[in-house]
Order: sequence, then C-alpha cells, then structure tokens
Amino acid sequence: MIRVNGEDHEFFAESVEDLLRRLSIEHRGVAVAIDGEIVRRSEWGETRIEDGNAIEIVTAVAGG
Repeated sequence: MIRVNGEDHEFFAESVEDLLRRLSIEHRGVAVAIDGEIVRRSEWGETRIEDGNAIEIVTAVAGG
C-alpha cells in the first residue's frame, strides 16, 4: 500500500513516471516528493516507488 496525497492506493512496482501515467496526471507543472524528499523530474523514470511510501504530487495552478 502507498499513500498518494493522503489517500491509500494499491502498491505496484513502478517508477514515479509510471505512477503519474497510471493516475492520469499531466507531467507539466507537477512536483513530486517521496517521504518528504523532492524527486527531480529528470529522475522520475529511474526512481522506483516502494511499498509503504508516502507520495505527494503537487500541481502548479496559474492565477492571480
């Protein structure tokens, strides 16, 4: 089990990039942290999700 933005999700052995694709999250304007550590976009394909991880996905919103 993993937690994504405070919600439980089934664990799959996948990368950050795979997780975003599975959750249908657009990559543009997105930041990802695993267990409080920011994951650089250039490392999303190599960074593996592990069972028990707490993942925060934040999307930038334009406005004024």
